[in-house]
Amino acid sequence: VTTSFASAYLMSLAMGNLGGRLGWAAISDKIGRRNTFHIYTLGAVPLFGGLPFLIDQCVSNPSGPLAQVYLTAFCASTVAAISILGGTFAVLPAYEADLYGPKYVGPIHGRFLLAATASTIVGPGLLLNLRKVAESQALTDLLSKVDPTAFSSKFGADISSAQSLIEAKTLTISKLMTIMPQGTVDPSPFLYNNTMYTMAGLAGLGAMLHFLVKPVDNKYFEAEPESEQKKE
Repeated sequence: VTTSFASAYLMSLAMGNLGGRLGWAAISDKIGRRNTFHIYTLGAVPLFGGLPFLIDQCVSNPSGPLAQVYLTAFCASTVAAISILGGTFAVLPAYEADLYGPKYVGPIHGRFLLAATASTIVGPGLLLNLRKVAESQALTDLLSKVDPTAFSSKFGADISSAQSLIEAKTLTISKLMTIMPQGTVDPSPFLYNNTMYTMAGLAGLGAMLHFLVKPVDNKYFEAEPESEQKKE
């Protein structure tokens, strides 16, 4: 993993978002919007749930015979996840028209966007809190293994004041790793594991809820005015 590779990876994420808007729309025309959304919800579960395993394999054995395979699978999984984000907003209006008819699809889509706005506020906050908890646990584990003398020399304070240093952003995992005993595994790549598992769980919940979504029953259809019928 080099600087150029990282730049190309970030570019591929942006292309995945754009490609998802175009690609998933074309796929939905072939297999139907409902089936496409089943792929979104059901497919997101292994995508998110499998990322911690792929990260662990890449970190624990970076020079192994399958290292490139795991790294490629990680990149492909994240790009696929981003493509679903783009594809959802591209396919949703047409799917709403399939479910509820085209007449009121504008207001219906507006209500969805309101829910989506709420999720963009609540969701990141939840996931960032999960990362913060994981980071706190990682620091606690590292502090239990660090040499107190090396800690005092590095940070100019006793190890008992570690919490105040963490709150001041003076003590971080990367800085602490510079004085850890040989062979200590850097926990940084694993800080999002619980986040990924939570996202997989939320995607699974979304999949179950999606199975409950049905088209509007015929009894709710609006009858055409007699004047419109006469015109026909």
